[in-house]
Amino acid sequence: MDISIFLAKFWGWYLIIFFFVLSFNPNRIKQIFEDLKDQKFVIITSFITIIVGLLNILFHNIWEPNWKFIITVIGWISLGMGLLLFIFPKGTAKWLEFINIKLVQVLYVLLFLVGVLLLNAGYELVPY
Repeated sequence: MDISIFLAKFWGWYLIIFFFVLSFNPNRIKQIFEDLKDQKFVIITSFITIIVGLLNILFHNIWEPNWKFIITVIGWISLGMGLLLFIFPKGTAKWLEFINIKLVQVLYVLLFLVGVLLLNAGYELVPY
């Protein structure tokens, strides 16, 4: 299986699942922001985020103007967020909380739409 197809399916399902978890249990996002005050949680989260971002970038650093670009951007965002959380934990947590409070509905809709787009690319449900 092509790595782009695999990552499209992986990230597509991940984003759709994350969308539904946050939609049906909005208290979960509050819990995440509370956990960001715990340094152990931040270190573990940042390490995992850095690893996921690096793996995504190493296996899929494709800058074509199509759906593959989205996968590359997800990898770079993951790496960037992991590094920011590791280097500037308190500032990054405040910034993430500000973004979440102001753009929560937009973020949820984007999660869903990007997930659907990637699943469509991975499974070729609707030809384009």
